Amino acid sequence: TMFLPEEDRYSHSKEHLESQISSLFGGRIAEELIFGAESVTTGASNDIMRATDIARNMVTKWGLSDRMGPLAYGEDEGEVFLGRSVTQHKALSDDTAHAIDEEVRAFIDRNYERASTILNDHLDRLHAMADAL
Repeated sequence: TMFLPEEDRYSHSKEHLESQISSLFGGRIAEELIFGAESVTTGASNDIMRATDIARNMVTKWGLSDRMGPLAYGEDEGEVFLGRSVTQHKALSDDTAHAIDEEVRAFIDRNYERASTILNDHLDRLHAMADAL
């Protein structure tokens, strides 16, 4: 998923970042709605990684999680998966790492559901676009 360039920005609002997460799940949800859950492909893998990175940064770097507060957590090791990397030294307690994972999951789930609702509300348009392609 590519986004149109906006004016040069150095910072983004929580609302903007959550909209990006929702947008990144649009293709996967559309596949599910058009072809069925059993026919979803790996095509959205990069979008899933990007959405997860945004959500994790919102929680661990940018202080945009109400639950975790305005703190920076951990080192930036470029990890992709939820949870601590095997090679990362223990900079967080197990409870904090678990809370971060739960909060990242909450951002993902909320915005996946948001995208799903939008596409379901406009299912006729989605089918028309799929037929045209």
